Amino acid sequence: MKYDFAVVGGGIVGLATAYKFQLKYPTLNIIILEKEKELAFHQTGRNSGVIHSGLYYNPGSSKAKNCVDGRKQLIEFAKRNQIDHDVCGKIILATNKIEQDRLSELKIRGEQNGLIGLQIIGKDKIKDIEPFAEGVSALFVPESGIIDYKAVTNKLADLIIQINPNSRIQTFCKVLDVKDEVLLTNQGNIQTYHTVFCGGLFSDRLAKKDDMKLKMRIVGFRGDYYDLEDHAKSKINNLIYPVPNPEFPFLGVHFTRMTDGNIECGPNAVFTFKREGYGKTDFSLKDTLDALTFSGTWRLFINHWKFGLNEYRRAFSKRLFLKELRKMLPSLKMSDIKAGRSGVRAMALGDNGEVIDDFKIVKNEKNIHVLNAPSPAATACLSIADEIVKYTSESFDLK
Repeated sequence: MKYDFAVVGGGIVGLATAYKFQLKYPTLNIIILEKEKELAFHQTGRNSGVIHSGLYYNPGSSKAKNCVDGRKQLIEFAKRNQIDHDVCGKIILATNKIEQDRLSELKIRGEQNGLIGLQIIGKDKIKDIEPFAEGVSALFVPESGIIDYKAVTNKLADLIIQINPNSRIQTFCKVLDVKDEVLLTNQGNIQTYHTVFCGGLFSDRLAKKDDMKLKMRIVGFRGDYYDLEDHAKSKINNLIYPVPNPEFPFLGVHFTRMTDGNIECGPNAVFTFKREGYGKTDFSLKDTLDALTFSGTWRLFINHWKFGLNEYRRAFSKRLFLKELRKMLPSLKMSDIKAGRSGVRAMALGDNGEVIDDFKIVKNEKNIHVLNAPSPAATACLSIADEIVKYTSESFDLK
């Protein structure tokens, strides 16, 4: 059988893309290929579960547009399909004068992106929302929330098959090479007219298999979380974030109430020697050489060596991790936190060490490649999928 479309990658962007294709073209036979035993196994299933508002992103950027539109679509999807979620709002907490000044800039940016209800609040209001938090002021973001992204992904999979029972989801299926209209996999050859690659941590390698010439590389950064012990969970109501430092490409450690009631603290951000390595000492020679033979990796290290060193120290020290958390929650004790899970985020770097911050989608004669889909891609997945479907339909003259 020759499929009309294949989607490579069983994360939330891949499933959202397949779902939107199936909605627009109900009779198309689509196959979704996932190399792991289940969907949402990597970035989708290991993120912080936050519904991002669209606050942080440059006005007019793909991130800003897709996050705001995607958030609205995601919440409607969750309501329609009874998926656990809560638009609980969050506070971005300033703990000093420099951070306080940045709050106004964030508020202006958020309003330019179409957010409503943003408020800069003082100490008393902070205590009303998060009684244990300490800060000089905060930005309240009412449109942020929490959701179970793995449940969203699995529901998308169910709906695809409901729309067209001839479509198929195949796990344990790894793409080894791409030859014209054939995907060579560990389960045999799969024929397809077009493929959308949503490869996450391996997006660059999949593109190379498809003869794409790239001036970027994916480098993995592991993020470790701590969980609050049961006796300390009452210290967090919803979401507490620090004011981001504009010099660094990470938001900083934060507190997140998950949909199951767990409270996560983190993540940090440390270079990983294995793209899908979740342990502190995981190592892959291929992944390490791939990163360290790329000029952009070294330029990033040189530009941010002090930040990177501090992150590594925190990764191996519960005391230092706690010290960072206590900037926002001073009453937190060593006995209040325990080691939690880890995730690895795909960071796209250019030759000069620049972080490719926005979403990046490219094509060749037959296929589409999602090369870069960093946070807030999970929140934005349905809107990103709309763009991919439109781009693909126009590129390949689909009817």
